[in-house]
Amino acid sequence: MPIKPFIPEKLVPAAQSLDIYSAWRGLELTIPDILSRFGVATGSCIEFGVEFGYSTVAFSNYFDKVVGIDLFVGDINTDHKGDHFRETRARLSAFPNIELHKTSYQDWIASDDSYYDLAHVDIVHTYRDTFKCGLWAAQHSTCTLFHDTESFVDVRNAAIDAARCAGKEVFNYPQHYGLGIVVG
Repeated sequence: MPIKPFIPEKLVPAAQSLDIYSAWRGLELTIPDILSRFGVATGSCIEFGVEFGYSTVAFSNYFDKVVGIDLFVGDINTDHKGDHFRETRARLSAFPNIELHKTSYQDWIASDDSYYDLAHVDIVHTYRDTFKCGLWAAQHSTCTLFHDTESFVDVRNAAIDAARCAGKEVFNYPQHYGLGIVVG
């Protein structure tokens, strides 16, 4: 399945953002264009891989409810190791539409049969984990985003395969380490 290029027609700053380092910085500018272009409603968003909350807050500008799933301990690809759930929860406490859950994606998807308007997958960057989480997300959302499609070939391949298995299209925005967009 070919991956199509995504070129935003407009880049729009979010009303609220966090002043912290994030590899996601810059991608928040594409959210309004993604929502508009692909007809994504703005009721609910689920995010797998919250880390310190930069993208979570970005999504909170556009969705009535944002559910964040993370173990909050880092992984093999992050510099920060150690539990940072309390720190992240405190940082995001000013955003009442964000709900954080300290759990693994595996445990969450085993018991959640909800449908979300948008899902974001930015977890440990292995093919196996990204595909498993991403396929569930593609089957349970109108639009699924995969961060790091340019910096991790396994993430790119998982996004393509999740789209194929879900019968959807896949697009890629190459900036800011890459953002895969699965819709259809």
